[in-house]
Amino acid sequence: MSTGAGKRRSGAVRRALARGGAGGRPTASSPFGRGDLAASLLLIFPLFLAYEVGVMFSSTVNGVDFVTRWVFAAVGYDRERFLLVHLVLAVGFLALLLYLRRRRSFSLRMFPLMLLEAALYALTMGTIIALFMDRVLGLGVGPEAGGSALGERGQALVMSLGAGVHEELVFRLGLMGGTTAALLLLGLRRSLAVGLAMVASAALFSAAHHAGPLGEPFEQSVFIYRALAGVVFGLVFYFRSLAHAVYAHFLYDLYVLILRN
Repeated sequence: MSTGAGKRRSGAVRRALARGGAGGRPTASSPFGRGDLAASLLLIFPLFLAYEVGVMFSSTVNGVDFVTRWVFAAVGYDRERFLLVHLVLAVGFLALLLYLRRRRSFSLRMFPLMLLEAALYALTMGTIIALFMDRVLGLGVGPEAGGSALGERGQALVMSLGAGVHEELVFRLGLMGGTTAALLLLGLRRSLAVGLAMVASAALFSAAHHAGPLGEPFEQSVFIYRALAGVVFGLVFYFRSLAHAVYAHFLYDLYVLILRN
């Protein structure tokens, strides 16, 4: 390959990253934001596998994780069969990566930059939200959201993985993206459709933590804090990519549950 062709290929990758795609073309007309959705799903699949394995040794499962419950029931609640299913998935995932790499249709070169950007969101969003609540809303910040064979740190890791993957798939990809698509079909302007979908999904995201017999007791400051966090994740999802939102959510929860506690 000539040097000129290599520079053009490298420049194309940098431009794709600068536009917010997780390894592909920006899709500004999509209700699911500007990132490459297929590339995002590939980037977050290792987190999904890590959570699925970890949850078998944990005492809890994410509240909106319906996939694990369904698969575990399908294999007769047998842990060995469940792990075997995910071993097959892991082998299939590696085979797919090799195939896409040979076709030059996917590259992992964008992963370090995406991870660094997500880490910056995770480390700064809590402080920004707390300042906004204190200085603008005049509300104090309540406690942070946030018996296992894994131990406390292992349990926190599994909880963070589950929150990052499943809550972003449900509330950002499913609810925010799906609601945006429905509102666009009804003829709403894109900015209004995205804004309404973002606020609605953020409110439901926060409310879900208080729902059901295992939900936390309702506290106004905690609800607002999580709703604002949902807005932040929605902005990251729409203007960057699903992968950015998933990794930011995962790293933020990991920071709160392990480093701060």
